[in-house]
Amino acid sequence: MKPRSMHRILPAFAIAGALALAGCGGDDGDDEGNGVDRAFVADMVPHHQSAVAMAEIAMERGESPFVKKLAGDIVASQSKEITTMRREDAGLAEAGVKTASLGVPAHMMGMDDDPATLRSAEPFDRRFIEMMLPHHEAAVTMAKVELAKGKDPELEQLGEEIIAAQQREIAAMRAELPKLGG
Repeated sequence: MKPRSMHRILPAFAIAGALALAGCGGDDGDDEGNGVDRAFVADMVPHHQSAVAMAEIAMERGESPFVKKLAGDIVASQSKEITTMRREDAGLAEAGVKTASLGVPAHMMGMDDDPATLRSAEPFDRRFIEMMLPHHEAAVTMAKVELAKGKDPELEQLGEEIIAAQQREIAAMRAELPKLGG
């Protein structure tokens, strides 16, 4: 190759390399968020809404102080988290970040039970906890994916908070369940 030709080829390779690097990551967007962040919100908001629906029934029908307090905590914390997720998602959408996949199969989302079945469940407290345990475990799984693959700082912080709160509640529910008989 002639030296003159090399002067034309090197800049072309440099431009091609820069374009390739700019395209890397697909849905990753910038350092403020990526498609996994949007998927986390898309999956977690209805998940939290389901937990809030179950907890609202438990606030009415719960028999033990434990279930009534747990239900109140779930309604308060998860309603606040829904607001945070929607706000962050709106910013990501405005920035043009496309929704990717969270990669958590539907059967692992902890939403196999219909919250409305709690309206007639007997014994209520036991059934509420039996439904809420896998629901909380699924939320922890989803939040761990956000921590591993997400980029939005506020959603990552929220993921950490969800893991801590729900693991604490899981431990408390597991300790309470044997006391309920059935």
